[in-house]
Amino acid sequence: MESEVFEVRTGASRAAFDLTADVARFVAGRGDGLVHIFVPHATAGVAIVEVGAGSDIDLMSRLDELLPRDDTLYRHRHGSAGHGADHVMPAFIAPSISVPTIEGNLALGTWQSIVLVDPNADNLVRTVRLSFLAG
Repeated sequence: MESEVFEVRTGASRAAFDLTADVARFVAGRGDGLVHIFVPHATAGVAIVEVGAGSDIDLMSRLDELLPRDDTLYRHRHGSAGHGADHVMPAFIAPSISVPTIEGNLALGTWQSIVLVDPNADNLVRTVRLSFLAG
């Protein structure tokens, strides 16, 4: 299995950050297999969603509705306002996904992108681990 780690500078933004180009670069020339994308954080996840047409923004808005940023709702209360919700989010958006590759290309649909979902504005940098398992 081949593996690579890189960082995403998220700054103080709560958003979905497009990783598709980074993952495509990693799998280029590797042939058929699976690429696994993992974020080793308690308050981040990875998802496949359309970006650029507003779906990524809608995702963050729906997360806020599903997991309100009201500190009175959570036992976990350190950090910025709503940080307890950040710790619950990975139960809904997992910290990892796997995507098939065919001839060194991501087997994604036309409008699908791989995103890092980061609702936590307290961490300015996130780590992403890519692992390739040849088929």
